[in-house]
Amino acid sequence: MLFCTKEYLFFLTAVFVLYWSMPWHRLRVWLLLAASFTFYAAWSRELACIVCGSTIVDYLIARGMEVTPSRRRKKLLLIASLAMNLGLLCYFKYANFFLHSLQDALNAMGASVAFPTLSVILPIGISFYTFEAINYTVDVYRGKIPAEQSLPSFMLFILFFPHLVAGPIVRARDFLPQVRRPKRWSWPRIDLGLWLIFLGLFKKLAIADRMALIADPIFADPGRFDTGACWMAMVAFALQVYCDFSGYSDMALGSAHLFGYKLVVNFHLPFLAVNIGDFWRRWHISLSTWLRDYLFIPLGGSRGSGWFTARNLLITMGLGGLWHGANWNYVLWGLLQGVLLIIHRAFAIWCRTKPRLDAALQSFWGTTLRIAVTFLTFCLSLVVFRPPSVHATGVMFTRLFNSTDGLPAPLHTQAFVLTFLMVALAHCAGASRGWKRWSLRLPAPVKGLAYASVLTMALILGPGATKAFIYFQF
Repeated sequence: MLFCTKEYLFFLTAVFVLYWSMPWHRLRVWLLLAASFTFYAAWSRELACIVCGSTIVDYLIARGMEVTPSRRRKKLLLIASLAMNLGLLCYFKYANFFLHSLQDALNAMGASVAFPTLSVILPIGISFYTFEAINYTVDVYRGKIPAEQSLPSFMLFILFFPHLVAGPIVRARDFLPQVRRPKRWSWPRIDLGLWLIFLGLFKKLAIADRMALIADPIFADPGRFDTGACWMAMVAFALQVYCDFSGYSDMALGSAHLFGYKLVVNFHLPFLAVNIGDFWRRWHISLSTWLRDYLFIPLGGSRGSGWFTARNLLITMGLGGLWHGANWNYVLWGLLQGVLLIIHRAFAIWCRTKPRLDAALQSFWGTTLRIAVTFLTFCLSLVVFRPPSVHATGVMFTRLFNSTDGLPAPLHTQAFVLTFLMVALAHCAGASRGWKRWSLRLPAPVKGLAYASVLTMALILGPGATKAFIYFQF
């Protein structure tokens, strides 16, 4: 049930009407829980039951950790929870990847082996709700939050349909207090929710799906296209992946607002980042902060030497890349992000010894240059992320930096340039405080016309067939 389909619109409307028709808060919780199970079961009932089963086990484990006085038993219960959640994740998502990688390694050493391919269906969103379950049990173990007493409330935390499939990754300490709090009708909140849904639809249909018309065929076979087309496809994919995922996140936040819930903002104008560290504070914020709090800091963070910090960055970003999928390209992309963070860290330390250079970089033109370099660096890193294999990545880089002939881009250059300028202007407008103040003062008829215009443009500019969201595969 994709967010950008009529089926989801009917589903959301029905749940919305029933939800606000009910006078009892606990009944509303049960309604959202039933709707969330139905939402996921529409794809697979069996996998929906597996998610519910693992959620119940985590609930019981956390209750056990809270009541036991033994530190050793608490640690054993935490290990059991981590083993179950990571075990399910590894089995469904990485089992065949590990088997095939081991098989290739043994064959390269001269052994003749052939492991069977497991018939495993990857549960949609497993990476997201696994990380949510882990953050809950770890925080209960650390004593940062109490174990949730209500099973329906805890199950809603994991299964809440706006964030179930592709995030944002929700923290228990942020969401569970909202479940306990009775909800009251709020026109400003409904207004915000509808605006986010329409904005997300526009990003998905009018930008992401249209940029896919350039990126998909060229990345599938870069050897057939000329150098200009490959550069266009690289930037088009950056726009596609941003508008696709941030569009989903906007619709998730908007859907949650319609029921009185607030989810974490997942993107904050990432293409205005002035360096790669700043970029990861703006891009997929719920994942980057999760990796920081539950992996980087426990490894030691930046409290040791430069080499120690570099090791922790490589481990964190390498595993973050593997989180995206069972493919060596994702691992290489994660390690590349770690290397870029290490280089940025060393360059920032060096700049402190060069006051004039630091002042020049902090100026308007210096900041503009840093934004452009950061954006270009991110686009080039996506050449590692996007292709289906390491070999295809090599072909794409060859096409980018060796002027070669071939087919032109499948979409007119003017449409690509206009889309790029639209995203750039939207980022600049989003960074303006005056724009935010002005938008809040718009009268209701003007807002209604704006919403209708955005929705109409999304439907008109959409290429037709709706594509699944990119992050559904993660």
